[in-house]
Amino acid sequence: MTDVLRRGRASLAFSFFAQGVAFALLVTRIPAIQDRYGISDALLPVFLAAVPVLAGAGSVTTEHLVKRVRPSRLLRWSQPVVLLALVGVGAGDRLAGLGVALAVFGLSVGVLDASMNMLGVSLQRTYGRSIMLSFHAVYSLGGIVGASLAWAGAHWHLALWVSYLPVVAVLLPAALVGSRWYVDGVAEPAADRAAGQGGGLVFKLLLPLCLVMTFAYIGDSTVSNWSAKYLKDVLGSSEQLATVPYNVYMVTTLLGRSLGDFGVRRFGAAAVVRLGALVAAAGFAVVSVAPDAWLGMLGFTLLGLGLCVLVPQTFAAAGRLFPGASDAAIARLNIFNYVGFLVGSPLVGALGDAWSYRGAMLVPMVLVLVTLVYARSFAPQPDRYGGGHERPRTADVGRGSNGL
Repeated sequence: MTDVLRRGRASLAFSFFAQGVAFALLVTRIPAIQDRYGISDALLPVFLAAVPVLAGAGSVTTEHLVKRVRPSRLLRWSQPVVLLALVGVGAGDRLAGLGVALAVFGLSVGVLDASMNMLGVSLQRTYGRSIMLSFHAVYSLGGIVGASLAWAGAHWHLALWVSYLPVVAVLLPAALVGSRWYVDGVAEPAADRAAGQGGGLVFKLLLPLCLVMTFAYIGDSTVSNWSAKYLKDVLGSSEQLATVPYNVYMVTTLLGRSLGDFGVRRFGAAAVVRLGALVAAAGFAVVSVAPDAWLGMLGFTLLGLGLCVLVPQTFAAAGRLFPGASDAAIARLNIFNYVGFLVGSPLVGALGDAWSYRGAMLVPMVLVLVTLVYARSFAPQPDRYGGGHERPRTADVGRGSNGL
């Protein structure tokens, strides 16, 4: 493998890491943001929902932008905007300023997530073997680092801008320097471009992956938003112990993604997705019937190991299904990331209040199991890359982002 590809892979991995840090710093300090701006409990959901809604708009915009601008350029400039918007969230003192900062954050995150995964899929195509999970593993690592930094800021009662500014001061220039080595995908043959186009036909083929993406993020948002409350209020844990499940979930997500590419290379993407769905469903089942906090944490551990493979493999499957229009497919697919995030938390909360939180955990379990129906969409197509699980390594090099 050439040095160009190695540098491209390393620089893109750092981009995933930086985004993991930034997103964790935002979501884990929501109580501090609420206190700083005096946001009422009634108004807070509006601000929180606005971010994924605008991110979806940013992803839609990216689908059209990549027809004229390479994904590497979109990623190069959207990531600094995300980081600067994070500082804006921490540095302001008026509600209107927070609204502007979150709007900029949401729109740029949509562009960032879409373009980042576009480059990941195109690099995987060039490598000719599964590497997509490794990028998302680095994102999980960034999330752990960001959550740890947020904990330190809260522990030492640091102002938000004091917590955010040093991190951004390190990540932003490093991301800009690394962006010099992003590698865009090579142009696809005309036959592949034709196969990947066709309006309604594309969405019909993409729909199973969109559903899997939505269900995976409903499961993920259930863990991130409800694990602490579930352990404390349902399983009777201490407040301190209730903070552990999400950390365990993040660590097992990192572990599963770090090993997942080897599983894909050995057994194929469809088999890994099926196993991930079964393990995640088992995790929800254990959480639902757990008699105590420790067994509940075992369930959240299984959830991390199961859910972690679904999203990266969904992006990779879109690249295989539409080799001539993978950028457009990924941008559309990325929208359902935010749909799942928007639906998951309110769904579990409403069911928990109306029925029971134990029963509510069975709903994401069933949705994750539906993934088994669509697992065949993850199987490699015989006339496209990945036949027989993987093709041999290739030395084909995509266009460097600065080779314009």
